[in-house]
Amino acid sequence: MPRKAARPFDFSNLDVLKDPEQAARYLEEILADGDIEMFKEALKDVAAARVGNMTTLAKKTHLAREALYTSLSRKGNPRLDTLIKVLDAAGLRLTVTTAS
Repeated sequence: MPRKAARPFDFSNLDVLKDPEQAARYLEEILADGDIEMFKEALKDVAAARVGNMTTLAKKTHLAREALYTSLSRKGNPRLDTLIKVLDAAGLRLTVTTAS
């Protein structure tokens, strides 16, 4: 049975991610590592902390709950507009900067 990758932070309590600055920093650090599967897991953590459950997230994003579960799963391949909608629902925004 394959092992699930460990998250870079242990969030047994997601309260820290309710802070938008902490949530943004968390996602930025994971994106910097280039691990897309971990990013999807982290995005689910942030959405859970900042929005609530998947039903609430589905209502806020106007996406089907099942589609969100699939898109944000380890094997999912979310479209860019889905990621933007989830980030927006969590009060965050996708930005692009120069590589350094």
